[in-house]
Amino acid sequence: YCYDFTGTEILGELTSDNYALKDGDAVLGIAYVVESYGLIVNKTLLQKAGYTVEDIQSFADLKKVAEDITARKAELGFAAFTSAGMDGSSDWRFKTHLANLPIYFEYQADNIGTTKAIKGTYLDNYKAIFDLYINNSTCEPSALAGKTGDDSRNEFLAGEAVFYQNGSWEYSQLTGENAFADEDLAMIPIYIGVGDEAKQGLCTGTENYWCINKDAKPEDIQATLDFITWCVTSETGTKAMAEDMGFVIPFKNAQESENLFVRQDAEYLAAGKVPVSWNFPTMPSENWKNELGSALTSYAAGMGSWDDVVKAFVDGWASEYALLG
Repeated sequence: YCYDFTGTEILGELTSDNYALKDGDAVLGIAYVVESYGLIVNKTLLQKAGYTVEDIQSFADLKKVAEDITARKAELGFAAFTSAGMDGSSDWRFKTHLANLPIYFEYQADNIGTTKAIKGTYLDNYKAIFDLYINNSTCEPSALAGKTGDDSRNEFLAGEAVFYQNGSWEYSQLTGENAFADEDLAMIPIYIGVGDEAKQGLCTGTENYWCINKDAKPEDIQATLDFITWCVTSETGTKAMAEDMGFVIPFKNAQESENLFVRQDAEYLAAGKVPVSWNFPTMPSENWKNELGSALTSYAAGMGSWDDVVKAFVDGWASEYALLG
């Protein structure tokens, strides 16, 4: 039922083709709001450890810095990473957001946009970044099952860790009175040691798209196209989207955001960095995420093996898709 946006003015206004929802060559949806996630950095603590964000341009760099901070944790007074909490308020950061990276890179390598049978090509890299998180943290891996999203944020706010995996939506929670100033913070990509890391951007995407019913009257389709194009090109429209609705829109004429992390994503794009797209809609089910989360929790606690994680990821993916028919 979706109208094909190919050749429309609004499609040409997107800042990246990654924000066009495609089925083959057809463009069936246009993202109208985007968010980014990555590693939020306390630049002050990083500098105290003897580094800057410019020193971290790859997984190898991140590993070197994190393990050095851990080796000097008693001396420095802080850890590398906040707790990778696997409580329900926090586990989505790892069973969904972190899991997105090996999925993204597999899709890129195989030139696909979805699959009913994930191969797990980059699960060794997924293990490497998860191990880095849990072994260079504010707490022991065995304690992560009970750690919450608030715990992780509060550790970061208290200056207990340098890195905090989260997104642009956290900006208001981390800044303002008795919190950080913009100059204290940065967001860097989540490197996992795959692809051209020098060109990797933040994980930027959406689950929110404009679609048009292709069976509507031609004049209604055109009126809809005119309206949504006006929303993202005119001063009044873009101001309403940014200020009244609070949206960060992925269009060339977007109003500049006050959110530091949003501005940094724009800087990455301007520098030619390639955003890691969100592939959450291709994950087979919530049950798949939950089973993966359980396997990760058991692994972190030393009660399960990484093979169990791989099984949940690969075999669970296939079995959940099989249930969909």
